[in-house]
Amino acid sequence: MLSSENTFLHGIHPPDFKALTCDLPIQRLPFAPQLLIPLSQHAGKPSISLVKAGDEVVRGQPIAKADGFFSVPQHAPASGRIKSIQLMPSARGPKVETIIMEVFAADTQEQGYDFKHDMQDTNSEQLIQYVQDSGMVGLGGAAFPTHVKLKPPPEHQVDTLVANGCECEPYLTCDHRLMLEQPDNLLKGIRLLKKALQIDKAIIGIEDNKLDAVEVIQKHIKSDDQIEVKAVKTKYPQGAEKMLIHALLGRDVPPGNFPSSVGVSVFNVGTLTQLGELLPLGRGVIERVVTVSGNAVQRPGNYLVPIGTPIDFLLKYVGLEDKAYEVILGGPMMGMSIASLDVPVTKAMSGMLVMQKQSQQHPIQPCIRCGYCLDACPMMLNPSILGLLARSGDYEQMQKYYHLNDCFECGCCTYVCPAQIPLIQYFRIAKSSNLNNRQKSTT
Repeated sequence: MLSSENTFLHGIHPPDFKALTCDLPIQRLPFAPQLLIPLSQHAGKPSISLVKAGDEVVRGQPIAKADGFFSVPQHAPASGRIKSIQLMPSARGPKVETIIMEVFAADTQEQGYDFKHDMQDTNSEQLIQYVQDSGMVGLGGAAFPTHVKLKPPPEHQVDTLVANGCECEPYLTCDHRLMLEQPDNLLKGIRLLKKALQIDKAIIGIEDNKLDAVEVIQKHIKSDDQIEVKAVKTKYPQGAEKMLIHALLGRDVPPGNFPSSVGVSVFNVGTLTQLGELLPLGRGVIERVVTVSGNAVQRPGNYLVPIGTPIDFLLKYVGLEDKAYEVILGGPMMGMSIASLDVPVTKAMSGMLVMQKQSQQHPIQPCIRCGYCLDACPMMLNPSILGLLARSGDYEQMQKYYHLNDCFECGCCTYVCPAQIPLIQYFRIAKSSNLNNRQKSTT
């Protein structure tokens, strides 16, 4: 993968719209009267409930346990009473088993569950267990269980931890604010995960439109930390882990492989910051910072939101313009529009955009073979050919001959397409179809 210094080949430069919230400090959102905690808000097996209807819980108490290694527990985001456990809508569509709890309105909502750990005498295995016990998953949006990444395959020797502070999605600024406001927790989290991985080297990659974060973090690094901060070129999707690894280290992750295959583990700065705060206290993930922005929001900002807060409650708090709007969870490039407001904030939700609906929809035109999508694709795929195969339903050929699964759905091809072809939507359908066919063939 060819590149210039501190970047990668191809990619795009969409307007970032970060000025709406990048200078707004993190503020706490009030507790909603009712919280919805899905047992499946991470990659892997859903959690197993530890509570039943009528139980009273305190803020921070474990309310669901992990179902094996590839799973994480859930913790009570507030003190309250369990109302029920039932199937509820999710952002992705299918209903999932959800713990519904009523929040005690008169409670102080202080953290009621601590199990402090001595980090000095903790070994790697204990640290990895503590990470799983915290319920931590990738807060950048993937929601992959963090403790699983701390146990790479035995044939892969990790030597470098990469902290991803790029936040290349337009509008989103929650990671930026965390780096500015909590650099000590970020560095503490990096030190702890270096110890868990039994490595010395760490590097923090931050896009060069956030040089204030670079300066703040550098001031807090200790002389013996072996932690480097490096500015990389502002370009989308610089924050994709394969792009960032190449920009920082010049290493290329082979197709179908994970970063550990080239000796790297990548963690979002939001994940590391929370771990730096939670692990020494033995606490779990009960809240996260969410950027709420868009041209239909009256009070955009970066909000510390309890996990399980209904989207409808969050929208009423920030206020909306009196126009038709569309709600997108995540950023505009890789986020998804939701059809119902009866879904909660989850660990994977880094942003919520509320946009005024366009009065005119552009019709899809035939592909004109312009090649813009090839020039934009950071994975050097041929989105044009993939799109034509998708239109004809040749999903298996898309993977067999054109490496469909190497697409991580960044949206660059769709963004530049003058024919308005929804390429990423086509690719998602193709991947889903291929996955279903493989599952059927193994049963």
